[in-house]
Amino acid sequence: MSHYEVIVVGAGPAGIAAATAAARSGSRVLLLDENPAPGGQIWRVGRSMLKGQSEGEAAKNHALKRLRDSGASFLFGYSVYDAPAAGELRAICESGEAADCPVWGEPHAVSLRYEKLILATGARERFLPFPGWTLPGVFGPGGLQALVKGGFDVKGKRIVVAGSGPLLLAVAAHLRGYGAEVVCVAEQAPLAQMLPFAISLWSHPAKILQGIQYRAALGSAPFHLGCWPVAALADIAGGKLTGVQLTDGRRTWTEDCDLVACGYHLVPNTELASLLGCAIEHGLVKVDEEQRTSVAHVYCAGEPTGIGGLDAALVQGEIAGLASAGKPTRSLQGRRVAERKFARRLEAAFRIRPELRSLAQPDTLVCRCEDVTYAALEKRSGWTDAKLQTRCGMGPCQGRICSAALETLFGWKQISVRPPLMPVPVSALVYSESQPVNLKENQ
Repeated sequence: MSHYEVIVVGAGPAGIAAATAAARSGSRVLLLDENPAPGGQIWRVGRSMLKGQSEGEAAKNHALKRLRDSGASFLFGYSVYDAPAAGELRAICESGEAADCPVWGEPHAVSLRYEKLILATGARERFLPFPGWTLPGVFGPGGLQALVKGGFDVKGKRIVVAGSGPLLLAVAAHLRGYGAEVVCVAEQAPLAQMLPFAISLWSHPAKILQGIQYRAALGSAPFHLGCWPVAALADIAGGKLTGVQLTDGRRTWTEDCDLVACGYHLVPNTELASLLGCAIEHGLVKVDEEQRTSVAHVYCAGEPTGIGGLDAALVQGEIAGLASAGKPTRSLQGRRVAERKFARRLEAAFRIRPELRSLAQPDTLVCRCEDVTYAALEKRSGWTDAKLQTRCGMGPCQGRICSAALETLFGWKQISVRPPLMPVPVSALVYSESQPVNLKENQ
């Protein structure tokens, strides 16, 4: 069992900032992430194809250099699946392909001890079911972007980007940069809902400039406000996506396309925080001005405390890292307050319209893991009843996809989080008893 003064779970921008601040303050720090490299979704490894984004690349490279030079240790390719006791985490490298796994190709579980813990677990995309949303070729915007950065070829493919949130414009611009033909971007939020948010951006000139760059990168591709998909269409054989039906509430039309990227903003990853007993309010981890949670010696930064974007993640991560090391954070509090206000405006601007709650048809799958339809769920009284009668939320994703949809459709909230937080093979648990973790310092 390895022991650290500070363990940071999640190596996105918030986790990177936290680990860097804590390590530079003299703490013995471990940064842990399920991905093979730091960066998270927003700084995922992959060549940027957008011109004019050198400033963002420079910021990322600067943050990664500071992390490497900080003295922090890294453990990549491992996912936290349990917190069996105070001050202890268990993590697993299921594929056995991480550099730290003692035997290549074998699952490997490790136990880690900490004095302070910083949760920077990020967020995931919200999916709302509609007819055809499970067809091959229908992705989440962030998911498709990650695939493209990893080598998935979209050159010449016609893509409709739809749903809600600032991620849509950014993803569409990136896809165009990789050679895709962006047919259109469909944002479900109406102009009247978006206008106050747009006006408020006068105090964030960098965000305005970024938005202008993304829109310019789209060229002549239409950007529709108050527009959403009602069905994805396939050929007669039912295996190939051919288009998507869009509506603005007055008329409905079909856009021919090869791929659809559809997602409705983001959902915070709060499962580990819930397992640890941290207070959750309105779906977010409750923290104080120094990012402390309700559990002693546990901090949280970034999207689990509120969807606020890169700048919010960076300042919250730095505050959490400094606070965990006993260093003052007063100089950062102004930025923290400003970014929290921005996050609240963001939430209001992209709130879900009521029409999206009635898109699913009786035979539309809601729980993809267990093939549970909307009709089967309509008869249930809540999460527990749905699990007992349909196995909804009991598949490999353990409700991470369908829980947000069910909350939107029926108002149901998950009532418990239990270990393991992900499917774990028994062989890995047995194997880990005799094999210590081989940490790579500053790799």
